Amino acid sequence: MRTLSHAVERGQVHHAYLFVGSRGTGKTSMAKILASCLNCVDGPTITPCGRCDPCVSIASATSLDVIEMDAASNNSVDDIRDLREKVAYAPVSGRHKVYILDEAHMLSQQAWNAFLKTLEEPPPKTIFVLATTEAQKVLPTVVDRCHRFDFGRPAAEQVTEVIRRVARSESIQIDEGAMALIARHATGSFRDALGTLEQLVSYAGGDPIGPAEVLAVLGVADAEQLFAALDAVIERDPAAALRAAATLAQSGRDPGQVLRDLEVHGRELLTVQVLGEVPAEIRVTADRDARLAEQARALGPTDAVRLLELVSGALEATANGAQPRIQLELVLVRAAAPEFDPSVSALLSRVERLEGGGPVRSPQSHARDVPSATPQPPGSEARTPAPSPIAGASGPTSVTAPPPEPEIFDASPPLTPSASGAIDLQQLQATWPAVVEMIRGVNAMLAALLADARPTALQGGQLVVGLPAGQAFLKKKAEQEDHRRQAIDALRNVTGASLTLRYELVATEAGAELSAELAVPPMSDDEIVQHFMEQLDAKEIEESS
Repeated sequence: MRTLSHAVERGQVHHAYLFVGSRGTGKTSMAKILASCLNCVDGPTITPCGRCDPCVSIASATSLDVIEMDAASNNSVDDIRDLREKVAYAPVSGRHKVYILDEAHMLSQQAWNAFLKTLEEPPPKTIFVLATTEAQKVLPTVVDRCHRFDFGRPAAEQVTEVIRRVARSESIQIDEGAMALIARHATGSFRDALGTLEQLVSYAGGDPIGPAEVLAVLGVADAEQLFAALDAVIERDPAAALRAAATLAQSGRDPGQVLRDLEVHGRELLTVQVLGEVPAEIRVTADRDARLAEQARALGPTDAVRLLELVSGALEATANGAQPRIQLELVLVRAAAPEFDPSVSALLSRVERLEGGGPVRSPQSHARDVPSATPQPPGSEARTPAPSPIAGASGPTSVTAPPPEPEIFDASPPLTPSASGAIDLQQLQATWPAVVEMIRGVNAMLAALLADARPTALQGGQLVVGLPAGQAFLKKKAEQEDHRRQAIDALRNVTGASLTLRYELVATEAGAELSAELAVPPMSDDEIVQHFMEQLDAKEIEESS
């Protein structure tokens, strides 16, 4: 506050100030400090003594020369008229009379109009300080007559330093990790941080305050439980993720708060991934910071972003009435098993896993991970070789009972050119569902059309896409220029290949094969209309006669 300091030192204090900032950033406290600077027996000074009668009375809110009003409850014209009458009186014991109007944006239009004349021409030795969190709601004519100061949110280190200073002056035993947790939870509010510290002093009863006490008082999820949940995501283990969700929910903490804590943890992981280090504002303890850095390195590049998207959707769902615990379980299971998530970001996560050399398991394989409860006769144990990351590569199995189904892995190839430098038909067929899913984001009707199609040939730079025989209507719709352009763009985004598209009805033996594979027999006109109604959740409107 260099400007205010110079104004006090030079005796050039303005008659009206507008302090703008989020809650708990010190607007009202600064107004009282300004009043102390002006009314201290040693003043005007930028270093008030804090011991004289004016300083003590201002700090204890008993000074007759410093009047604090809450505009939220005193916002009528009558309240402002009463204020105008009192403004005319000279200071009682100090040099200046200071009016602090908190939440100034809550004044009504009529109240502002009544106050405007007084604000323009106040009596001598009278200063107005308007504090607000929403400056845009203050009349422009009022803002023009004030000197404006914006109070930014303090960094976690600044809040920690305030906590440390207060703890030292009050002889409170609290370790660094606990102070860092309080500062982070305060989210840039000095008032919230000091309020939490006061609550912790009562909770600890004179004992030292550590992170465990902070977690208990704030009701936030234990850091170790959050790390365990993210470990399950990294290991692609939905069963462990579900158990982690149960542990978090059974800890007695509100599942909605756990979701918000998970969002904070995901944001920290993303920050560490982007910066390549743990920045100062999210550091807590050396052990915890090392664990965070290790987990950020193990998490896939897109997984942190996808986790934040999932949590954001879950918070929105809970705000609309969904069960927070179910949303928490969904977030962790979908984050741990992208194959359960039909979104494009989940597909990219699976592709990323493939490119990294790790197998991506299909939903069916997760079910087969659960041990069978049926006892096996002696000597009938199945000997199954270790699963290969290559689809269909399984060794011979010797069993007495019917052999179990082999482990299934998603063998979709990475969306990259083959060794020869070109995309081949097999890759295009494998990634076609991803193309349809991307199209769905911009044109649900076109995605419904192409869900029953399949690449059948690659001729130079042209991809031939076959539709089952009898679907001439669908073929005609897909061939519209805007639909063709959308399909080509989606194909290029997924595969990286610039290809043209040609649609054809497959009426040969291969077409019968395609129809059987897709389980889509030729449809009549009525069936086509019904198909679109189901895909687009539409209803038929009959023409009135």
